[in-house]
Amino acid sequence: MNAIDPAEPGGPEVLELVRRPVPKPGPGEVLIKVAAAGVNRPDVLQRRGLYPPPPGAPSVPGLEVAGTVAALGKGVTTLEPGQPVCALLAGGGYAEYAVAPAGQCLPVPDALTMIEAAAMPETLFTVWTNLFERAYARDGETVLVHGGTSGIGTMAIALAKLFGLKILVTCGSDEKCARAEALGADGAINYREQDFAEAVKDFTGGRGVDIVVDMVGGDYFSRNLACLADDGRHVSIAVQRGAEADLNLFDIMRRRLTITGSTLRPRSAEFKSLVAQELLASVWPHVEEGQLKPVIDATFPLDAAADAHRRMEAGEHIGKIVLTIP
Repeated sequence: MNAIDPAEPGGPEVLELVRRPVPKPGPGEVLIKVAAAGVNRPDVLQRRGLYPPPPGAPSVPGLEVAGTVAALGKGVTTLEPGQPVCALLAGGGYAEYAVAPAGQCLPVPDALTMIEAAAMPETLFTVWTNLFERAYARDGETVLVHGGTSGIGTMAIALAKLFGLKILVTCGSDEKCARAEALGADGAINYREQDFAEAVKDFTGGRGVDIVVDMVGGDYFSRNLACLADDGRHVSIAVQRGAEADLNLFDIMRRRLTITGSTLRPRSAEFKSLVAQELLASVWPHVEEGQLKPVIDATFPLDAAADAHRRMEAGEHIGKIVLTIP
């Protein structure tokens, strides 16, 4: 099969097509004939040599795909050959075929194209587990999400609207702020021109938000805490500006703040399968009705994966970038 499997870390130019054996599904797994694969920032970090695959994961990048079931591993009874599915992977998506645990597959309804379906799993699993499980988001609460026009940000906006949350986002330009608000954000802050902590206070009448979902880290951390209302929750999901931050413990104690975070990729297949079941019950009905779709920025054929990474690294995309596999 054709695949993207760089021999060495490097720039986008290392993402060239190579020939690799078609993987075989093990017990509890399925082989998927890939129609489309989502591009995510961890793929960029892996390409640079900064985010190696977890033990047992393929070296081929790619954390989400959509396609049809091509073969079943031993013990799989919940899926059938030919069934359209999208799946969360630990790796292997940039290829004509990929293996996924059966429990991490979701059916692709008529309301989604394969391109849209491929853009769903990574952001949906991530936002759901962090915003609704770790931060315990409840109807009527207010959340701040950085990177409002990223794949994570646009999914967070969509889920917030479905589940009765108010959502503020930060973006790097007035154009992106306008786009975020058009997608449903209750407010968008241009972090290049405004102090987002002050803007949050203004928007909430000085109270602050109930939840901050942060992918920035570093010097944003203390400013994020300043955005939180009493009993607020801070969830870290990435550290784009550094993994170290100043922490005022007394402030956390005084305002009863909760600091948490997670990474999804190294979690077990059992955990991810449980999340998939939650999504099937709570979110997938909205998908089937056409009420929840990802925002697609651009598509590239598999042999242009380098251009897809250049698009992501330029930081101008709004929503998801997807590779198509003929």
